[in-house]
Amino acid sequence: MMDKAYVDFLALYRFHKAGAYWISRPKDNMRYEVTDHRHDFEASTGICGDFTIKLTTHKSKKLYPEPIRMVTCHDSETDNDVEFITNNFEISALEVANLYRYRWDIEVFFKWIKQNSVVKTLWGYSENAVRTHLWVAIIAYLIVAKIKADCKSPYSITEVATLIRISALEKIDLRDLITKPKDSIIQNQNVKELTLFDEF
Repeated sequence: MMDKAYVDFLALYRFHKAGAYWISRPKDNMRYEVTDHRHDFEASTGICGDFTIKLTTHKSKKLYPEPIRMVTCHDSETDNDVEFITNNFEISALEVANLYRYRWDIEVFFKWIKQNSVVKTLWGYSENAVRTHLWVAIIAYLIVAKIKADCKSPYSITEVATLIRISALEKIDLRDLITKPKDSIIQNQNVKELTLFDEF
C-alpha cells in the first residue's frame, strides 16, 4: 500500500512481475480506458465501481502494459468518491478499499513509534533483531504509562520516563519521584554555580 505521490508505473510493474500485490491511489492526471467492469459488490458497503482499465498514454502503457484494477469507493466522512488502483484481481473490491485504509493506520503507528519510543540505534538489522528491539521499546513505554496511571502522576509519559532514567541511582520512592509538583524540579535551578571560565 502506498500513497499516490509514490506511484511509479515502472516500479509497480516490477512488483507485478515479481508476483507481489500492490494497492495505491491514481494520480489526478492518469489517463486510462475502462475495458471491463464487475458487479459482484454490495453498494451498501460504499463501493461504487470495480473496473478493469488499461493505461492509454504512450509512456505509461509502455511502463505498465498489463491491465490494472480500479475500485471506486464513497467516503461517507468526506462525502467524496475515492479511487484505488491495484494489480490484485482476486480479492473483493471492499477488501481493496479496506487494505488501503489500513495503510494510514500503519503510518500512524510508525509515527507514534518515532515520537514516543526512543530507538536511536538498532541492536541488529535482521527482521528478528528489529522486531525484538521495537517490542522491547513498546513494552518499556507501556510499563511507564502504567506507572504514570497508577501513581496519578501530573507528568507526561515522556517526563516520567526521563525522571526514572535520570534518578535510577538515587534512593528515592518512585511514587514521590513522579508525583512531586512540577515546580520542585526547577526550585534549585537558581543556585549560582561556578563555571570553568570564571577566571577569565
